[in-house]
Amino acid sequence: MTAPSKQSLTSLLILGTLFFIFGFVTWVNGTLIIYLKIACQLSDAQSYLVASAFYLSYFFTALPSSWILKKTGLKKGMMFGLFVMSVGALIFIPAASMRIYWIFLVGLFVIGTGLSILQTAVNPYVTIVGPIESAAKRISIMGICNKLAGILASFVMGAIVLSDSDTLIKEISLLDEIQKNIRLDELAARVILPYSLMAIVLAGLGFMVRYSALPEIDGEESGETSSSAKGDTGSVFQHPHLMLGVIALFLYVGVEVMAAETIGIYGQSQGISLSESKNFTSYTLFAMFIGYLIGIAAIPKLLSQPKALTISAITGVVFSILAIFTSGYTSVLCIALLGLANALMWPTIWPLAIEGLGKHTSTGSALLIMAIIGGGILSPLYGIMSANPAIGHHSAYWIMVPCYLFILFYGVKGYKFRKTT
Repeated sequence: MTAPSKQSLTSLLILGTLFFIFGFVTWVNGTLIIYLKIACQLSDAQSYLVASAFYLSYFFTALPSSWILKKTGLKKGMMFGLFVMSVGALIFIPAASMRIYWIFLVGLFVIGTGLSILQTAVNPYVTIVGPIESAAKRISIMGICNKLAGILASFVMGAIVLSDSDTLIKEISLLDEIQKNIRLDELAARVILPYSLMAIVLAGLGFMVRYSALPEIDGEESGETSSSAKGDTGSVFQHPHLMLGVIALFLYVGVEVMAAETIGIYGQSQGISLSESKNFTSYTLFAMFIGYLIGIAAIPKLLSQPKALTISAITGVVFSILAIFTSGYTSVLCIALLGLANALMWPTIWPLAIEGLGKHTSTGSALLIMAIIGGGILSPLYGIMSANPAIGHHSAYWIMVPCYLFILFYGVKGYKFRKTT
């Protein structure tokens, strides 16, 4: 697709709005983990199923999303994705009314399904709206929209549902079973209004996108990101740089979600009050925001995409080890600074993995979206490990180090492995 610069700018503004919306919906999960742990009286491991329900949806719906987008085109597909997210938000109403955890998880799965459709459409759209060499810069701009929304989500939802968190926990521990359930029902009901408003906004955005100035691209056209003939023959699975990129993205999303969504409970394990730790997710996201600004300034003028990924992976290893060998606020700060290491991974892995796929770009994008399941596997795995007295919250972060080392391999060498026949 070749678009005039004015049209490209308009497209980026619309896409930036979409990234803001699904950033808000995604990163509010960090607050939801703490909230649902109290409201539904969950263990740490059970509370991390919030991440599982949300990110599992990407794995199961990414390929069907690709098929839907080939039939509808990207623009109508975005509208459909927003409608599905709206339905997921509405499911929170009966979940909160009955305070049933599995219904909350269903709502999160449906929201994730809508996001899967939306991301399968939006990410290749951002990639092809300009030169592939500067794709990381455009994705970084989208990332800023995403993480600003995440920072806002953490504070807004924290203020709405956990404003009296420390007092509430003490109060609940002193109540009998009947009064305790009444108090927990009141807590659960706090999400009804925000998620009702979210459903209305998402549905409205669906209509706005459908009738916006965003140019339509059909499912086949979205595959035209490279002139490489190799991308037009054989199977998508014959592209080793894509397959390795899927693994790298799986691990990246895992450590990104771990750094953002476990930091609140980890802070409590370090003796920090819930009134403070409930906002720690926003600190990780702010570090990512700074990382995106660095990416916009440095890529591709000062840093190539592979070099930026390499530096990010090394930074991830360093901060992970520092977090493990320190404690208290210092250790929590190191976890938050992992946001700086993680910021440029999605913007660099995505274009490196998708380059040269030709007509397989749509399917390749779906496989990369499926890799988002990493957030639904590694974060709960951390929860299981941290619950083991022999490991604990501190040492469970060792799981991050091999993840960053593989991403380092991909940034140095893995992306160069190309189809040879």
